Amino acid sequence: MNLPPIATTTIGSFPRPRWLADQERSEVTFRLEGNALSEAQDDATRIILNEQERVGLDLLTDGEQRRPQFIYHVLSSMDGFDFAKRHAKAIRRRSDVERMVPRVVGPVRRFAPAVVSDLRFAKAQTSRPVKMAVPGPVTVVDSTYDEFYRDEAALAMDVAAALNQELRELEAAGCDVIQIDEPAMTRYHEKAAAYGARALDRCLEGITIPTIVHLCYGYPGGGKRQHEYEYPELISLLMRSRIGGFSLEFARSGYDPALLKLCGDRLVVFGSVDPGDTPPEPVEKVVARVRPALDYVKPSLLLLAPDCGLMTISRELAMAKAALLVQAARKLRQTL
Repeated sequence: MNLPPIATTTIGSFPRPRWLADQERSEVTFRLEGNALSEAQDDATRIILNEQERVGLDLLTDGEQRRPQFIYHVLSSMDGFDFAKRHAKAIRRRSDVERMVPRVVGPVRRFAPAVVSDLRFAKAQTSRPVKMAVPGPVTVVDSTYDEFYRDEAALAMDVAAALNQELRELEAAGCDVIQIDEPAMTRYHEKAAAYGARALDRCLEGITIPTIVHLCYGYPGGGKRQHEYEYPELISLLMRSRIGGFSLEFARSGYDPALLKLCGDRLVVFGSVDPGDTPPEPVEKVVARVRPALDYVKPSLLLLAPDCGLMTISRELAMAKAALLVQAARKLRQTL
């Protein structure tokens, strides 16, 4: 993979076109079915890849245009989950708001690829590197109601084994970077220590391409922010894992980039733009936010991204924020 110093990317998701889906925060309802839906998702993916190239992003995603939800789309390729009869559960990463979540009713085993064909399609549309994301084991545990294992560690390890099969196929299909989304880890340091880091390593067995764990806090849809669960302890714990890098939120958190000295020589995806429904900040403000990171991270290991996904805002605003990342990176490269 060939990326410039201070490369640019996004977390993964982009808004779905209105002709493809209705959207309520992070939940998507597609307007079409069957072959018509598949064709529309192909078209939407082509559009979002083209728009990323147009604004100049270096590491692209498929925009997650086929995913009705970032966790359950991947879990639907695994046995053991009941999506039809859900159960209420308070989810800490949603400020302990109760949600109706899938039940775990049997052994979790992967029976089919989830996003491998999505990757192949995306790679056929662009010559630029492509990153794909899957939900991590701790976040899956947090987002489901377990009626079978009665043991979070055992559930997490089976989820990790299933994800490992997916990641191996993604690598074989030409994926350039793998991202494991673990927003729940930022709120459950004790679970990360008890089994989360071990499950993350299980996900990565045999994987040789660059890997990143995405550790975000807030969500563009609003709600209570949870930055009281701070990064240093978690980063120190995960530095003992085989993960290749960290995607960290700085735009909304206001954290001091000095914490990046904990990341050693691993990749850092620096959350430098607010992904919420707010106007793009002046490029000089983003540059000033990122510049201190260069005291701790080599330019070749630093990527700029929004704090989180862009799916909850308008298409126009999402691309303006992506373009802002590119503008900031260009200004920063001029100072190297």
